[in-house]
Amino acid sequence: MPNKSRIFVFLTLSLLVLAACSSGPKIHTDYDHEIDFSNYKTFGFFSPMSIEGDGYSTLFGHQFRESIGREMRARGYAASDNPDLAINVSVNLQQKTKVTQTTDPMMHGGYYGYRRGYYDPWRGYGYGTTTQVSQYTEGTINIDLVDMAQKRMVWEGVAMGRLKEGRSNSEVRTAIDEGVTTMFADFPFQAGQ
Repeated sequence: MPNKSRIFVFLTLSLLVLAACSSGPKIHTDYDHEIDFSNYKTFGFFSPMSIEGDGYSTLFGHQFRESIGREMRARGYAASDNPDLAINVSVNLQQKTKVTQTTDPMMHGGYYGYRRGYYDPWRGYGYGTTTQVSQYTEGTINIDLVDMAQKRMVWEGVAMGRLKEGRSNSEVRTAIDEGVTTMFADFPFQAGQ
């Protein structure tokens, strides 16, 4: 498979994590508390971002740029080709295995109650173990804001969740937009302040 096709397939599968489960992905943000964010007034994007191939942007990469750009402009930051803050988006997928074991309870008082304690079944009756094994893909999306003068990450948003397959491109774009909005809800800064 050509490199661009592999990247597109990887990206398509990876971004589905934002539409992971009915409760949504787990989202965490943090920033460098030693940095004076009032020094930042402009933003831009790495070219290419980690989720993109050399020399091109995918539809989902474009959606991240649109959604993040909207959030930055809403906070007074101006887009620039020589930004104070450069933004990178990356994706990581991991195959996971979940093993669940349950013990079937012994039925006290008799099976459906008909034994009524008059007698007990043989030793070990009613005990059994059921094991369920499920495979799933967990994805992590990172959005990093990097101080370009210091070449240092100063803010990070992380979304983690199970990949949910079968979403349309429109649903994935909506999920990206909602995920970015949620990440930036706790972004405490305004440009130049």
